[in-house]
Amino acid sequence: MIVGQIGNFLAYNAAPAVIVTPLGALGVLFGAVLASWILEEHLSILGKLGCVLCCCGSVVLIIHAPKAEAVTSRLELEERLSDPVFVIYALLVVLLLIVLIVWMAPAHGTSNIMVYVTICSLLGSFTVPSSKGLGLAAQDVFGEGPWSSRAVALFLGLLGTLAVSILIQFYFINKALESFSSNMFEAVYYVTFTCTVIFASALLFKEWTALTLTDSLAMLCGLTTVCVGVVLLRISQEASLTWKQKGLREKTD
Repeated sequence: MIVGQIGNFLAYNAAPAVIVTPLGALGVLFGAVLASWILEEHLSILGKLGCVLCCCGSVVLIIHAPKAEAVTSRLELEERLSDPVFVIYALLVVLLLIVLIVWMAPAHGTSNIMVYVTICSLLGSFTVPSSKGLGLAAQDVFGEGPWSSRAVALFLGLLGTLAVSILIQFYFINKALESFSSNMFEAVYYVTFTCTVIFASALLFKEWTALTLTDSLAMLCGLTTVCVGVVLLRISQEASLTWKQKGLREKTD
């Protein structure tokens, strides 16, 4: 997971978040396949179909996702982070995280998978902007020019936010995997994390202004396709569908 986070950090600094995040569907696919192979968790036809739909929906999202406006300087990043809309959203996310971690997780975490999934997904609202911001702040902190106290403060703040968010995510991901199937958790977590990051990125970078009606409808279809894939993955944990059952029934008749 540490290697994965390092890869995410590099990817978020090289491309818009709305392009990088949907590619996590490949993680759903590989996670389900490896869980059925190494951990010997059963992955039925419905589960395999769900993985395919997750990947197809992600492709649609990537093609029609809005392109983030170029943020090339620390000053521009500070201006985006201080936007009132994003500040209000961040405060609401923090309040919701406190409620979920302090009250909901101890009472319903082991019985409702959405508690842990929501906590980890909301933290994505901080990990992604922090990852992109660190790359910009590092240019001023470690560059050849004189140090700026604001640049150092921004760099340390983003680094602390990223570290705390990742640690909390690791903790609740491990808690979720102790109580629920890895196939189910990875699929649900992918959808909620992707939606949260795309929404937070849209608020921070104002990406919806570049969306056309066609792109909006295509993104909605892509998200719907991914959600259907997740539903199939969840159903596959409780129901099985094989071609052999039909053959046995025909022989019985």
